[in-house]
Amino acid sequence: MNALFGRKVRDLEELKELTKEAVQDECEGTPYEVTREVLMSDAAFREFAEDLLKDQSWIDKGDGGTNRNGEIRCIRVKNRDTGEKILVNGEGYDYPRYTALELE
Repeated sequence: MNALFGRKVRDLEELKELTKEAVQDECEGTPYEVTREVLMSDAAFREFAEDLLKDQSWIDKGDGGTNRNGEIRCIRVKNRDTGEKILVNGEGYDYPRYTALELE
């Protein structure tokens, strides 16, 4: 599967807009591997999604990067109530430096 990752995206609304534009431009995206999943309540997910540049305690400096196959290693952050998902690649930082919507 491929995802359309954006760098230093402010919030979920900006991520949705950037994704919409990339899909319209027929961008292929980048292959990725989910290394773990973080489940959040709707309230926690909304708080997280309102500021994607905020440091997160569940992002480790070792999260992110690429695997041997060149796929982006990322965390799947999932809203337990709605099923909405954001892929996060911290790329050595404590905040979601690269983010993407996981599209079905």
